[in-house]
Amino acid sequence: MEFEEKIEDLKNSLRKLGSVLIAYSGGVDSTFLMAVAAGIPEIDVMAVTASNAMIPDWEIKEARRLAKKLKVKHKIIKTDPLSNPALKVNPKNRCYICKKVIFIKFLNLAQEAGYSYVADGTNSDDLGVYRPGLKALKELGIKSPLADTRLTKDEIRSYSKEMGLPTWDAPALACLATRIPYDEELTETKLKMIDGSEGYLRRLGFRQLRVRYHYPIARIELGPEEIPLILEPDIKEKVVKRLKAIGFDHVVIDLEGYRSGSMDERKE
Repeated sequence: MEFEEKIEDLKNSLRKLGSVLIAYSGGVDSTFLMAVAAGIPEIDVMAVTASNAMIPDWEIKEARRLAKKLKVKHKIIKTDPLSNPALKVNPKNRCYICKKVIFIKFLNLAQEAGYSYVADGTNSDDLGVYRPGLKALKELGIKSPLADTRLTKDEIRSYSKEMGLPTWDAPALACLATRIPYDEELTETKLKMIDGSEGYLRRLGFRQLRVRYHYPIARIELGPEEIPLILEPDIKEKVVKRLKAIGFDHVVIDLEGYRSGSMDERKE
C-alpha cells in the first residue's frame, strides 16, 4: 500500500473516534500518530504525557516541545506508579501494573475533559514481542490506531521522514525501570542513578543507549557504531569518572551493543 493510502487508512480509523486523548511520550510512534491526528479537522485531539520517577525529565521536556510544535493541546499529569507495592517489587509483568496505573488516570482525564476515547502509539511490531502492558491497554479499552492499521515501526519512521517530523530517526524510548533486573526493588535512587548516567552519555553525543543497573556495576549498551567512540581514552576516562561519582563502582561496556529487551534475555 502506498504512503497516501496508508495515511488515509489511519485517518479514517481516527475519524471514527471523533474525540481522542492520545498518550504522548514524544517518541517516534506517538509523535507520528499525533501529527496525523492533528491534521484531521473533524476530530478533537489532545496529547497527555505522564510524569513520574521512571521517565527522564528530558523526555517530558521534549514531549512538551514537540506538542507545541505540532500545535496540539497538551497536558502533563503527575503519576506515581512506585506507590503501588506490586510494582515496587519489580515483577516480570511490571509493565502491566504500571500501564494500568497510568492509563486509568488518562481515562479519568478523558472523561473529565469530554474525550470519547484514549489512544496510544502501539504499532503492529509491538504485538509480536513481549509487551505485558498491552494486556492492560486491552482490558481498559485503549485504542491503538497504528496497530489496527498494521503500521510497522519501519513504515512509521519512513512516513515520519516524508512528513518532515524530527522524530523519524529518533532512538527508541523505554521507561527507566527496564534497566533494572526483574525482582530487584525499584527505588527513586536507582532510577536517578540510571537517569543521571544516561543523561551524561547523551550530553557527550551518544544517541542509542542504555545504562543497565547491575549494582555495583553499570553495564552500558550503545549502538555498534558508537562503541569505538566510548573506548577513546579521553571519553572513557570521563565516563568512568562520572558514573563512579553517580554511585557505581564498576563501569563496563556490553560488546553486544544496544538491543531492545536485553533484560528479558535468559541464559541457558
